[in-house]
Amino acid sequence: MSNKVRIIGGEWRSRILTFPSEAGLRPTTDRVRETLFNWLGQTLEGKTCLDLFAGSGALGFEACSRGAKRVTLVERNPKVVAALRENSAKLGAHQADIVCREGLAWLRVEAGVYDVIFLDPPFQAGLLDKLLPLLHSHLNADGCVYVESGAVIIPPPGMQLTKSGRAGQAYYGLLTRTEHA
Repeated sequence: MSNKVRIIGGEWRSRILTFPSEAGLRPTTDRVRETLFNWLGQTLEGKTCLDLFAGSGALGFEACSRGAKRVTLVERNPKVVAALRENSAKLGAHQADIVCREGLAWLRVEAGVYDVIFLDPPFQAGLLDKLLPLLHSHLNADGCVYVESGAVIIPPPGMQLTKSGRAGQAYYGLLTRTEHA
């Protein structure tokens, strides 16, 4: 395992996560994660989070490090899931629940509701149009969805893009429910 990413804040600040070299696996950069957690507030104390398409686990473990009470990390690649489990054990991330399943399929049968959803699917898979409409029923009334995409983010009906940015080829943003949703 030659790939590494560091946790940038919270209890496990500066701890290193390792993950295998797998096609399409691209962790959210430190700079983008720093922006995201500035948007969310530096702590996620007591929040429930979903890291769909978890990959390296950078977003999910960052949420754990910042006090989230429960974080579900969903990833379909068994090698990557094994690395997520190793990192979870290394950190002592007892609040992390790691699921080996394809994200869209899991979301269609999962009944959970979350405060924060991290959504960073493989850019080339074209999944956002299928995923975004499903998120409304999985989001608490005052919750938000972080989206990372290879294209400009277009909110689905009932949601609005409240913050956004771009880093290289990645567009990223925060979606919240509209008042009338």
